[in-house]
Parts: sequence; structure tokens; C-alpha cells
Amino acid sequence: MLVSASGRWVLGSSGPLLLDRPPFPGRLSDLPFRRPISDAALTEMLEAPARKRSRLWELSATLHCSIIGTCLSTAELRQILAKVRGSDLRELTEHEIHGEGVRLAGRHDGAGKLLHKALDKRHQATLNRFAKAETSAAVEALWDEAKRAGEIPGAYWAALSHPASTDVLVKAVFADVHMLSHLVGAANRADIRRLTALEVENAALAQKLQKSQAHLQTADATIRQLDAALAAAVARAGGVEPATDDAGDAERVALRRLVGELEARLQTESARRLRAEDRAQQARRAQAEAEAAAQEAQAGSAHLAAELAVFERQAPDDRGEETAPELPAGLSTLLYVGGRPNQVHRLREFTQQAGIELLHHDGGIEDRTGLLAGLVSRADAACFPVDCVSHDAVATVKRLCRHAGKSYLPLRSNGLGSLVVGLAKLAASTQPAGAD
Repeated sequence: MLVSASGRWVLGSSGPLLLDRPPFPGRLSDLPFRRPISDAALTEMLEAPARKRSRLWELSATLHCSIIGTCLSTAELRQILAKVRGSDLRELTEHEIHGEGVRLAGRHDGAGKLLHKALDKRHQATLNRFAKAETSAAVEALWDEAKRAGEIPGAYWAALSHPASTDVLVKAVFADVHMLSHLVGAANRADIRRLTALEVENAALAQKLQKSQAHLQTADATIRQLDAALAAAVARAGGVEPATDDAGDAERVALRRLVGELEARLQTESARRLRAEDRAQQARRAQAEAEAAAQEAQAGSAHLAAELAVFERQAPDDRGEETAPELPAGLSTLLYVGGRPNQVHRLREFTQQAGIELLHHDGGIEDRTGLLAGLVSRADAACFPVDCVSHDAVATVKRLCRHAGKSYLPLRSNGLGSLVVGLAKLAASTQPAGAD
């Protein structure tokens, strides 16, 4: 017979039984009167939330990457790691900073506690709002509301660490964030396409603004001329307006009317100019954002162009002969960590044609990470695609290569082109062991 930790129910041979009162200390036979529990009551007891929120290191390791990447900025993460290591970490890239944060997130020590404290401090307002939820359904409703409002980082951390969140809800929230990352990538590509349109609109607004300013200058000059004419007319009249001088009265009335019309026109043009300047400023901001996105896309295009250039050098020439690939001297065995299983056969065929034996480790999906030490010792160099490998596998490969004095090579992607370009770079200049 199994007694629950709360002392409210026991599990007997015939099923769960509800206790009328907590059990007396002593033997199980001394338990008070018991009665069967309904299915609804049992479900409510089993799904009752824990007393405290989950700590970062208590969550599944598969969630740490998305939590660190979504809920903390790179600058915040760099500050936390600087406290842990005692240095500013300027030599580490953003990808390495992210990988180190993910690795520390699973540790129940000072570093893990610093990360947990930083997450709570940054998203305290959202945590307070989610704390009012007492059931999984209430947490899900708050998450849906945050998605519609675009408040993803704080709500993601609050939902995953909430005591009422079930495994089903955690998987659903994780799936939502995963798909949002794809949508953000598509939006960035759309921003690049909008860059040309924004540049055209900005040029049109700048031209319109110049015309408005020229018109205002003309209006200002006309008003000054009319003011001078009015002052001269008043001076000629000696400061007194004769009642019998009907022609002088008519001239002054006409001048005042014209001045009033020009002042109203000046105010209208001034307001129009301010609106045009505001739209131009907004267009400049949008253009700056689009240019940043375009630069990122151009960087990716440069990588692809480099891969294409390498492939073109290896393409058959006019005589139908293929150019031998550029390979590092003394490289006979290469370790490839990560990647997709269906591409490994193609990579191995390419390296075999080049006279290189390819060793493969999937990065810990099915192969044990303990095998990496033996594979690194057998290989002359190691490489891994940064878009398809785990953080733990990358850290292990780097550490083992540094200790063994061997080179390792991060590849842009898991395709054959990135491997060819990486080998060409390694052949052009032998990379020191441990250099990124």
C-alpha cells in the first residue's frame, strides 16, 4: 500500500482510496476509514501544481537553448559570463557566448543561479502576472494572450517555470517559440525586399521637403516686402489715418488682408513641412533597419559565393577534366561532428575521392559523446557545421582538439559546399590549434 506525501490518499490493491483524516503514526493497519476516490478527484490531486516554480537547471536540457536565446540578450549573457569567468570575454563570438550560456544553464551552482536570477529580474513583471494562475489552463490562456501582444520573452520564461505547467503545455509553448523563430527569419528576408521601395520613398520625400522649404523661403520674402510697404504707407500718413483719405484706407485694408492671408499660408506650409520632416525621419529609420538586414543577407551571400567559387574551380574544364580540390597538406583523416545522417554518405564519397578518410560522430543524438575522445585522437583535424550540432558536442571537440594540439574548423552549414570551402581555407593557411 502506497501513502501519498500529503497523507490525503493511499493506493491500495483495489485502486486509490481517500482518507477521512491524516493517518496516525504507526502501522498501515492503523489508517483511518478509507473510501474510493472518483476519477475527477484523483485527476485533480495528481495534477495539483507544485509549491515553487521550477529552477533553470531543473528544466529539461532541450529547453535551455531556446530559453537563453529568447529570454536574455547577448549583452546580458556576456555580463553574466564575465562575472563567472572574471573577464570581459571580448574574444568570444555571440555564438560562443550563447553556447557557453546554454552549457551553464544546466548546472546547479553559482553560474546557474546567476542565470536564473537574471531571468527572474528581467521578467519580474510578467512572472507576477503569471503567478496569479493556479491551473495549467490559466497559464495557457496567459501565454496565448502574450503571443497576441508580441510579449514572447517574459511569457516564455514564466510559462516554462510555472508550477502549474504540465509536460503537454511545455511542449506546446516550446513549439510556438520554435515556429516563431522561422517566422522572424522570413520577415527579415521580406525586410530586405522592402529596402529598395523604402529608398525610393525616402528620395521622393526628400525632394518634396526641398520644394516646401523653397516655397516657404519665397513666402517669407513676400511677407517681409509687404511689411516694409505697410510701414512706409503708415510713415507717409504721419502715423494718423485721415478719415477723408478713402484711397489710403483702401490700400491699408488691402495690405492687411494680404498679410493675413500670407501668414495663414505660412502656417499651413510650416505644418506641412513638419509633417514631411517627420515622414522623412521615419523613412530614414526604416531604411537603416532595412540596410542592416541587407548587410546580413549580403554576408550570407558572400559565404555562398565563396562556396560557388570553390565548386567552379573543381568543375570540369574544356577538356572534361576535373580540377583537384585544394586540400590541407598532411590531412589523411578528418573527423566530422554533427550534420544530417542522410548527407554523411555524400560527404564520405567526396573525401574518399580526395584520399581522406572521414570519421563521423552525430554529436550525441545516438552516438555517446564519450566516443569523441577516441575519434579526435585518430583524426588529423576536426570540423563541425554550426547550424546542425549540439553545444555540448562543440565544446567537447574544441577542448579535445586544444589538448591534442589539433586543428578544428567550424563550418557555415551542413552541406557539401561548406565542407569544400572549409578544406580550401585550411589548405590556404594552416590554422593553429584552438583558433576559431
